[in-house]
Amino acid sequence: MQYQETWILEINYQEKHLNMSLYAKDKVSPLKTMSVIPVNFSRIEYLNSEIINIINKANQNKLLDVNLTEELKKNTRLLYDLLLTRQVKSQLSSLGTVNLVLSLDERLISIPWEILFDGNDFLCLKFNIGRNIHTRNSEIYTRHSNIPEKPRMLILADPTGDLKSAYQEGLQIKNFLIKKTGINVDFKAQNIDSNYVRKNLRDYDIIHFAGHCEYNSRNPQESGWLFTDGWISIREFIELGHSAPLPSVIFANGCQSACAASDIIDARAQDDVYSLAQAFILAGARHYLGCFWRTEDNVSWEFAKEFYNQVVNSNSIAGAVRSARLAIFHKYGISAITWLGYVLYGNPEFVLFRTKPISKNGPGLNFPFLRLEKKKVFVFASILLAAALSLALTNMSSYLNPGSYFLYSKAERLYHKGDNSQTLKLLGYIIKNDPLYLSVRRLKGDVHFRLGMLPEALVDYFDYARLSESKGDYRHLAAAYNKIGWIYHMRGEYPRSQEFYKKALDLSIKNNDKLNEADALARLAVWHIDKGNNEAAFSLLTKSSEINRRRQHNSEHKFNLACDYFNIAFLYLEKKDYSAAKDFFNRSKQLFENLGAIPELSDYYFDMGEIALFEKKYDLAHKYYQKGLAIDKRLNHKFNLSSDYWMLGEFYLETVKLIEAENYLK
Repeated sequence: MQYQETWILEINYQEKHLNMSLYAKDKVSPLKTMSVIPVNFSRIEYLNSEIINIINKANQNKLLDVNLTEELKKNTRLLYDLLLTRQVKSQLSSLGTVNLVLSLDERLISIPWEILFDGNDFLCLKFNIGRNIHTRNSEIYTRHSNIPEKPRMLILADPTGDLKSAYQEGLQIKNFLIKKTGINVDFKAQNIDSNYVRKNLRDYDIIHFAGHCEYNSRNPQESGWLFTDGWISIREFIELGHSAPLPSVIFANGCQSACAASDIIDARAQDDVYSLAQAFILAGARHYLGCFWRTEDNVSWEFAKEFYNQVVNSNSIAGAVRSARLAIFHKYGISAITWLGYVLYGNPEFVLFRTKPISKNGPGLNFPFLRLEKKKVFVFASILLAAALSLALTNMSSYLNPGSYFLYSKAERLYHKGDNSQTLKLLGYIIKNDPLYLSVRRLKGDVHFRLGMLPEALVDYFDYARLSESKGDYRHLAAAYNKIGWIYHMRGEYPRSQEFYKKALDLSIKNNDKLNEADALARLAVWHIDKGNNEAAFSLLTKSSEINRRRQHNSEHKFNLACDYFNIAFLYLEKKDYSAAKDFFNRSKQLFENLGAIPELSDYYFDMGEIALFEKKYDLAHKYYQKGLAIDKRLNHKFNLSSDYWMLGEFYLETVKLIEAENYLK
């Protein structure tokens, strides 16, 4: 996973005011800027109760209707306005997807900070959030167990034998995880006595508990997990940690663990979860993940599956929680309350399964992951370059003289054949005789881009933008902004690239220009992928593909839909969901072939080769690579060829053909 910054939002309560500061973890200054906001806790408690009432009104499938969903947004947005200062809100709005530590005064734990709504996003969908509480408890346990290379996990499912859904959840998690390498899974289900847990709890690094939790409102220290012969209380969990630390990660999931026996939750739900979280953390756990209310069984399992899938693939704990929330959100929509209900206590940036360092010696190493990172930028560059070409052809101005149009069509054919030098010569001739021909500037930039001449391409695209603006041609101008943003993107100038993508998006929306709107969304998706935010990328590609799918009778939209399918496939490839990746790659291939878009098939073959390599099908991988290489050679696509040679070199390294590897990597 890519590196993500960690920011700390520190909030303290003092005399009817909240003092707060938001700062980057690695940029702590000796002087901390604090901002203050007055707080009326009676209003906060009222809004809390309103949110709980909304959740309690969800139907038996834990879904909110449209009216309740809007009420939820209004209440959580009002909390956002009442609880955060203007300075902090401004800072949060400027951040991308980062790890966010909520460093909270213990008196503020009952506030649902994770679901504050800023008008666009809920905080828990935008950030990887973990809570860190300022406690007055003097029994803080500072020792943690060392996590081995292959962690051990214990699943406790339906300990009392009366929760069929809990048993099924635990069984599904076991069956899912035993297929993964790098983790040992033990499964204990039904008729589990408390002494078994007391004796064996500290032998594990991860505990997944799906069972009854008893809360004692009069004496919270006697709350705990229920087993066949009674329960283990919070007080006992703390005592168990005196001689040796408890497991690093505790996941008490879903309908059984963090709520009362009833489906109805009350205002103490946050406090109840915190009481258990505090007990485990005081006893040496690093993280506690719990849920406030009874969740729908299938959705609870889907959340857990995505969480563990992300964890074992080296995502951070909080990143895994956010990915699981987004998976539920994307599948069921905002109305599915399950994604709202989870809270994580602990350091959000902690990674349980770290990717092993890659050696340069010997076969059988994780070279495909290196190849993916190297190839990714080239794949999207090629696909989006071709998409921009179709956009420019669609936006062709009608006033152009027939002679220029004929020559441009010839230049475009030369470009597709890979004759870059003749294309540039012909474009130069057109510019000399018809300097206002907009698409010529764009195609000239595309040729320079293909040749790896980024400074020259940037000049061409700025000329394209300048002429488009002077002529009031806003469709061409939006296309130019997208191209300029892409050059900055390739140069690693991410703020400037995002600026131009957003300009293109705003302009295209204003002018109902769906072609450029979809293109801008797709480019922003790639931007988010580079930032390690694949969930945001998936959301943007969903929007882009929907625009293109509805208009695929138009060849340009059909082409862009093929690009969207390709990029979605790539996201599934990064998640190692090879079946879904192959499905979307093949959808894109079919559309590309129908359109005669041969250059784009190079990227298809290389990525299908990647999948074959992951699956250890070396002969098939080699055939795919050679097909892709042949296309790029024929087109003299230097921008792609440098990546092609590098990937083939890595392929030969993995298959221990060192002479061939050296020839391609030199």
